[in-house]
Amino acid sequence: MRPSDATWAIQTTQTGPDRPDGERQRVRSLIAIPTYNERENIAELIAQVLANAPTTDLLIIDDNSPDGTGQVVDELAAKDGRIHALHRPGKLGLGTAYVAGFRYAIAHGYDFVFEMDADFSHDPSYLPRFFAAAQNSDLVIGSRYIAGGGTPNWSPLRRFISGGGNRFARTMLGIPIHDCTGGYRCFRVSALRTLNLDAISAQGYAFQVELAYNFWKSGFRWVETPIIFEDRRVGKSKMSRKIFIEAFVWVVRTRFTGDKAVRRPPALPASASAPADAASAASARTNSAPR
Repeated sequence: MRPSDATWAIQTTQTGPDRPDGERQRVRSLIAIPTYNERENIAELIAQVLANAPTTDLLIIDDNSPDGTGQVVDELAAKDGRIHALHRPGKLGLGTAYVAGFRYAIAHGYDFVFEMDADFSHDPSYLPRFFAAAQNSDLVIGSRYIAGGGTPNWSPLRRFISGGGNRFARTMLGIPIHDCTGGYRCFRVSALRTLNLDAISAQGYAFQVELAYNFWKSGFRWVETPIIFEDRRVGKSKMSRKIFIEAFVWVVRTRFTGDKAVRRPPALPASASAPADAASAASARTNSAPR
């Protein structure tokens, strides 16, 4: 399943009671993409992201890739002001990379920030759907485990591990989100500001579970929209046994040691939301934690 073409007006502008004359306000969005040895993918990925999301900015967070990924990004950034690079001294982990991206989005005044993989497992053509769904949500999750989503190229073992891990997290934590471990997401920055990012310590799958859990426990609005998750085209997978073990340990520890402190989000102004288009509403599964 692939999303239909969507207008960018809903992403790039907002209107509200504070703008009775119909004046439109630009909405600024950032897509954060961590990289480590993704030289073979990054240039084409950036091109496809910008083709599908022409008004957004990109932040490539490179962990000093030995293959020169960072240099490729610098060359592209010198030619296109929408591309930004954050160079880190070494391989510091996926979770810390995304937290760095969140901090960058907060510091630079963005309204929305994305998580996205660099290996084409997250199809850039879904971006218009994410942007539309985000107008009435604080968190949009690209879900492999709702109607319309899937993992067609996975082995039975990988499906069992991933699907079983999500069911385990849902059961242990009582969280209603179907794809707790998925990493294709869009966050409202005003919601991220209310979380204690310093307290988020997990990496890999555990990072995604921890973040989704804290958003849900905080009472934020969230939505799952279906995606087809493809295997990487080129390069080496970063998956490991350590990542699965960390996620298992985090879920069990959280279940039996109690909830982490979370903050309830402040009320959003009326102008912060705009109606999503009909296609997005039909394709997305929306829920909110009880207040």
